[in-house]
Amino acid sequence: MSFSGILLNWIPSRPSVPVSQEGKVMKTVKQLLQAKGGSVLSVSPATRVFDALKLMAEKNVGALLVMDGETLAGIMSERDYARKVILLGKSSHELTVSDIMSDKVITVTPLQTVDECMALMSGRRIRHLPVMDNGRVAGVLSIGDLVKEVIAMQQETIKQLESYINS
Repeated sequence: MSFSGILLNWIPSRPSVPVSQEGKVMKTVKQLLQAKGGSVLSVSPATRVFDALKLMAEKNVGALLVMDGETLAGIMSERDYARKVILLGKSSHELTVSDIMSDKVITVTPLQTVDECMALMSGRRIRHLPVMDNGRVAGVLSIGDLVKEVIAMQQETIKQLESYINS
């Protein structure tokens, strides 16, 4: 069985050190993955949808990468399940992950910033971004990972402003 999924790797041009409009150094995907850990949950395209859903429930995740050996073949999310199984009245015991996965996977690189990832996820209406490093999966970022980082950055800004005001 052959899978010819399309990987859309979004790589904008950038300065050597990512800096926001306010002049702050922005965190990169690489830094987030180092803090989060690079473990990746995946299944093969031949996995039954039911078994993939069990894994997602056990690990409390909303998506799994679909790997054909070492190659990223796609991604299966809760949204894929809801739209391609439940709403069509099909059985998760009969279908394989390859039947419902999204094979047009949008990926990022370790050098991209949190802001770039947030813009990409918002614009494309996706919740998970596989991170590719030299053709290999290096990790996955969820919208939750990015929101947590944005909140931390905002809290740091507030702390700095309070310190400035009080000095």
